[in-house]
This record gives sequence, structure tokens and C-alpha cells, in this order.
Amino acid sequence: MNDILDTRLMHPREQVALVMTRIYRRGLTTTSGGNISVMDENGDIWISPSAVDKGSLRASDIVCIRKDGTIEGLHKPSSEFPFHRAIYGIRPDIKAIIHAHPPALVSFSIARTTPNTNILSQAHQVCGPIGYAEYELPGSEALGAKIADEFTRGYKAVIMENHGTVVGGCDLMDTFQRFETLEFSARTILYGKAVGTPEYLKDEDVDAFEAQLPTPLPEMASVSYPPDEREKRAEICKIVHRACTQGLMFSSYGTISVRWKDNDFLITPTDVPRWDLQVDDVVQIKDGRREPGKNPSRTTYLHQEIYRKHPEINSIIITQSPYLMAFSVTGASFNVRTIPESWIFLQDVHTLEFGTQFAGRTEIPDLVSKSNPAVLIKNDCVVVTGNQLLQTFDYLEVAEFSAKSLVMCASIGAMVPINNEQVEELRKKFIKD
Repeated sequence: MNDILDTRLMHPREQVALVMTRIYRRGLTTTSGGNISVMDENGDIWISPSAVDKGSLRASDIVCIRKDGTIEGLHKPSSEFPFHRAIYGIRPDIKAIIHAHPPALVSFSIARTTPNTNILSQAHQVCGPIGYAEYELPGSEALGAKIADEFTRGYKAVIMENHGTVVGGCDLMDTFQRFETLEFSARTILYGKAVGTPEYLKDEDVDAFEAQLPTPLPEMASVSYPPDEREKRAEICKIVHRACTQGLMFSSYGTISVRWKDNDFLITPTDVPRWDLQVDDVVQIKDGRREPGKNPSRTTYLHQEIYRKHPEINSIIITQSPYLMAFSVTGASFNVRTIPESWIFLQDVHTLEFGTQFAGRTEIPDLVSKSNPAVLIKNDCVVVTGNQLLQTFDYLEVAEFSAKSLVMCASIGAMVPINNEQVEELRKKFIKD
């Protein structure tokens, strides 16, 4: 099975099997839980089967329910097919559905509330407001009616009381991005509550972020791809896929750039899901111009300014990872004086206000440096810089592990940091000017 989700050319059965595999491997469903469907142009519905291991699902396992009700396949269709059918029946704009029991969203479902997607700027854009369907027997027509009623209100994502979540979209790629982003938002809120009080963006904050984005860079007249440039493209793709696998990026968010030569660099695009990034998707930025026909990350302006100000920085990662975002959305102190490695790699990580990432602002380029490789932006992201890309990715991993330790520590007692004297010992032994 192809590892790249191509909703234009890939058969629906392959799409369903691939996305279910991703969800299972990310720990967002269980061996028996969850179901996915796609409605094709003919009105036929392709759905995951009942009682088949989600960890080893193959395209040949996917069941087709024809428009006339005929069932074709090796297995029975998912027992939750009634609500898939109900949603398709009342929302012609929805062509794919994911239902699963991801842990954070189940937490909201059993607390009988919904996550506020204004916790992060892009979550508001990708997910929108969230519906809520009261409990009914799984697989029942009554459950289908309750869920469909929420979708008639315009929602594309619904929390199912004491059950899980159901998410729809214009195709399976759109649906998967919404599902992954919603679970990430829920985790961010829950982890944030362990270290502080989550704060939410106002709608006008999100609108201000969208409004400040600069116009696209002009296109190059011609472009070349020498061997060193191609090597950097492959390196970027490798690290992006690794970050997705490890939960440090997800479909709808994450940017990597690498300096090529002088202030020219390569950067990930804005319109390609991170899981599916390919070498030819990466965008070359040269002399302030972009590779023809491609849309670089919307944070390209920030990468440009960091490279211009800091010749010692050769790679940048901007992303959202769940434990770091717990500190981002609460403003709680992210004290990396946890273990020697954390402080040696990161030293002291500052948190800047939402808005400092806007085009034209200088706070981030002024702050990051060899001695301050990482910075958190409230309700938005973490920015990590370094010399080589693998080093920068290592810094990101160390930062996320440190944040995770602090979140877990909160349940057993207050963190006791390495003291100033110990920090000075580390500085003298490991930090080179």
C-alpha cells in the first residue's frame, strides 16, 4: 500500500486502509475501535469492516455499500454504518468521515463537554466550533439521527457523549487533518490544565493573524537544482516524516527550513499535509523569490529574517507539539533546568506574546541565538533553531521531552530545578562561547 494519501488518484479502499493505519499507529484508536468511510462520485460508500484488526487492515478488507444498498466485500461493514449514511444523507458537502475513540477527545466526551478550538490559531481555522451529540446505543439508528442533527447545524466535528468523536470533510485528507488537529487541541488543553490555566484566543486574534500574512513572494524566472540543494530537500522530508511519526508535527501544522547558501533557503510548503510531503513539494527561496508554481510556508517571512540576522543559524523548525503547547497556552513557566541535557541544549526558553510572530515584528529574530535556540509563542507555536537540521530536531525532541516530564511531574509534586551553582558548573564545562 502506498504511504502517500492522494485523494485524487488513490482508490477509496486504499485511502481508508492508509488513514486507519496512521490513526492506529499514532495511538488514536484501538485494535477494534473506530471506523472510516469515503463516499465516491457514484454515491457508493467505502467503509472499514466490523471485527477486523485495525493494526493490520488492508485495502482488500474495505467494504463497499453500493448506492442501491448492495454490500460487497470480504467482511461485514462497520456496525456504525448507520450514522455514516445519515451524515452523507443530510450533508452533500461531506465526502469522508472518521469516527474513533482518541484518548483526549474521549476525556471530553465522558466529561460531557467540548474542546474550545480557539486554544490555537490554526485549530480554529481547521476545526471550527464543535458539536455535541447526546448518548445513544452504538450502531443504532437513534445514534445516527442524533449525530446527523448536529451536522445539520453546520458542524464538521462532533463529540459523541460517552463515546468518542466523529469528523467529516470534503475528502479523506481534509477529514484526517481535522480529526488529528482536534485531538491535538484536546490534548493541549488537558496537558495545559496540569501546569496552569489554559487561555483562549478571541476570534479577533485569529482574524488578526490571518490579516497580517504578507502577499506571496514573487516567483523566480528560472530555477536550478544542484546536488547540494537536492540533498537538503531529502533531509527536510525525512525529518518532517519523522516528526509526524513521533507526534511532533501533524497534518495541518509544522514548518521546516534549511539554509542553502548565503540567505537562500529551502522551506516546506503551506498547502501539503505534512504526512505526505515529497521532495518536489519543498520550495526553494532564492534572492527573495520563490520557486515558480509553489506556495512556501506562511511563516517564510520569519525564516527570512532569522537567516538574515543570524549567520550561525542554518535550520529552523516551527511546530506545535502537545506538551510544549501546554506551556504555550497557559503561559506557565517552562523551566528547562530539569536535567543537565535539557539546560545544556536549550538553556532558558522564553515565552513571547501572541502577535510577536506576525510579519514585521522583530522580537523572535532578536531573541533566538546560539545561546537561546528555542522560543515559545503563546497560543501558537514553538520556534527552534540550530546549526544543522538534525541538531535542531534534537533540540525540539529535548524540549518536548522536558515539557512532558514537567507535565507528568505536576501530579506528584513541585519541580525542584537544578540550582544556580549547578547551572554555572554546566556552563563552564559544556557551553562554548
